[in-house]
Amino acid sequence: MFLGVSRERAWRGAVLALAALITTFCFSAAAHDVPADIRINAFVRPEGSRLTLLIRVPLAAMTEAEFPLRGQGYIDIPRADEALRNAARLYLIDNITITEDDVALPAPRIVAARVSLASDRSFTAFERARAHMDAPKLADNLDLVWDQQLLDVLLEYSIRSDRSNFAIHPRVDRFGRTVSTALVFLPSGGAARGYELLGDPGLVRLDPRWHQAALRFVIDGFWHILGGTDHLLFLCCLVFPFRRLRPLVVIVTAFTVGHSISLAASAFGFVPDALWFPPLVETLIAVTILLMGLENIVQAATGKIGGDVARRWIVAFAFGIVHGFGFSFALHETLQFAGDHLLVALFGFNLGVEIGQLAVLLVLVPALGLLFRFVVAEKLGIIVLSALVVHTAWHWMLERGELLARFPFPTIDVAFLASLMRGGLAVLILAAGVWIVHGSVTRLLYKSNDTTADIEKRTRSA
Repeated sequence: MFLGVSRERAWRGAVLALAALITTFCFSAAAHDVPADIRINAFVRPEGSRLTLLIRVPLAAMTEAEFPLRGQGYIDIPRADEALRNAARLYLIDNITITEDDVALPAPRIVAARVSLASDRSFTAFERARAHMDAPKLADNLDLVWDQQLLDVLLEYSIRSDRSNFAIHPRVDRFGRTVSTALVFLPSGGAARGYELLGDPGLVRLDPRWHQAALRFVIDGFWHILGGTDHLLFLCCLVFPFRRLRPLVVIVTAFTVGHSISLAASAFGFVPDALWFPPLVETLIAVTILLMGLENIVQAATGKIGGDVARRWIVAFAFGIVHGFGFSFALHETLQFAGDHLLVALFGFNLGVEIGQLAVLLVLVPALGLLFRFVVAEKLGIIVLSALVVHTAWHWMLERGELLARFPFPTIDVAFLASLMRGGLAVLILAAGVWIVHGSVTRLLYKSNDTTADIEKRTRSA
């Protein structure tokens, strides 16, 4: 009896050990098969009735392709031509769509496909890369481990005109855990335009028209404000005490003008490009949320809820400048998709942010009204909600301040002085913006402060 139990336990232990071994092997194989970082280089050049796509991809990304090997995993170059073309069809042609005037181009012709050494630098320029495709192939007797080399492919598409509106959609995110694509578009008769794409960027218009750039950045601005928790919390703090239409319009407009000015200043290079600047701005954003929440608590506790609209719009404008620099970090990554329409992109992004803010207000203001009417008194509700925001902003400020402290203070040199001069010019621009906004809002507030008695008085005198 005991012998049978021992055998049964032994068999169970052996099965569990085998299962663990198989699981470990599978996970290690999967981790080995999927490369960590993949870097793709590509050139797109329309010319006459054809469009050339020159692309370089590491062979390590093509884990499902089969290449002829010899020895200890060395690629057999003389017998690799057909395998390279099959890999080009499977990984490139099937995953890259190029459109001409919003119509997908038919499958391209594979002009050439070759193996290149990892140390090759010919894809730094289109002319060098094109000449490299016509150069003699690597020697047959080289011992090259297949997944340490590069695949260079020359594709040709038939097009109607090289003046058409072209776009590309590279679905290459499955090539590795992190996939980046350096794409250079060489339009006919125009300057080269570079793109830095991550994963699957969607449809990228290589030479967008102004309305296409505007639509893209309106959408980007809309989703950015909805996805920015810190900006939404600041917006909530702005409107907790002010839920009537006219004060809301004044305060939110002041905030919009403030972040629009700093966003434009950043886009035109009037702000420092040092590493310490982004964490500084993120820390200041947390500080603005903290201060606004504390102000709400003090006003509610002293019975001054919604009393000083003039002060609130000035604060909203000043703090909006800080938040505008935060918006610029997200915009900086997407400005490459604006083409020649920088101003249109800035306007579109700001318009998208404004639409997003209005969408939030359309939900927030009625919700606050219902909350303060049926659940909790307005004074207590403002204090509780603002305290929650203050708690969150406090932790953000400490975390971001800790990150900021890791960067050394900039040394005073020529570069720093030049940056300071650009900042001074930006201050002048901001001062002009303050003056314009001050005049507009003062007139608006003057009208909004008219009482019924004043109106009746002017009516009788008329």
